[in-house]
Amino acid sequence: MFEGERVYGGEVFKLREHTQRLLDSGAALGFEIPYSLERLERATLETVAAQGYADAYVRPVAWRGSEMMGVSAQQTTIHVAIAVWEWPSYFSPEARNRGIKLKTAKWRRPAPDTAPVHAKAAGLYMICTMSKHEAEAEGYDDALMLDWRGLVAESTGANIFLAREGRLHTPVPDCFLDGITRQTVIGLARARGIEVIERAIRPEELPGADEIFVTGTAAEVTPVGCIDDHHFQVGSISRALLEDYEALVRTKADVAA
Repeated sequence: MFEGERVYGGEVFKLREHTQRLLDSGAALGFEIPYSLERLERATLETVAAQGYADAYVRPVAWRGSEMMGVSAQQTTIHVAIAVWEWPSYFSPEARNRGIKLKTAKWRRPAPDTAPVHAKAAGLYMICTMSKHEAEAEGYDDALMLDWRGLVAESTGANIFLAREGRLHTPVPDCFLDGITRQTVIGLARARGIEVIERAIRPEELPGADEIFVTGTAAEVTPVGCIDDHHFQVGSISRALLEDYEALVRTKADVAA
């Protein structure tokens, strides 16, 4: 399994939450990472400092070794690596300004009783990679994933929000990650007095949205300009929360510095 973390002004945003999720993902996959939360945090900060990038992306990865060949892997060694590189934006600035284009994927997020859906496990992203490749081949920026029931779930690497009549609606994260950025943006919206409703969302509801955006550590807050044949404006709520998120991560970086 793995994590994705952002560095702003030399500081890792919400490092504690990401590190805890890495440990939790290991537990969900049936193995214990042989380092404490504090040691993993220290290693992350040391790696970020050694690279010297002001703004960057961090990818901790944990995996089983090769001591056993087969389905059973209980006697394998658990390895951890941390990589850091410069990465200014997940989507191009042009795509973010106009709103990214999503295509509904044919693959669906699995049911909670068929996979460890709340772990950030690499194997769960296979269908996301396939879906994104297919969408990009048809001129889209990303894919919209439905869940096993046919309800709106997320994009391939970010949670999704719909704005209607001044309220935000977002799917209940019962078969996908309750993203750390998702939780942050919900807090920012409520601080603005915007009601946030977590509920089941049907695909046929999408055309009725006033605006749509996605959130994630890599994607940050990114407006959506179209889903399949349905087009949306990059509206005031999306822009406000994008600005609030940018201000939050930069303020925390400035305070830490």
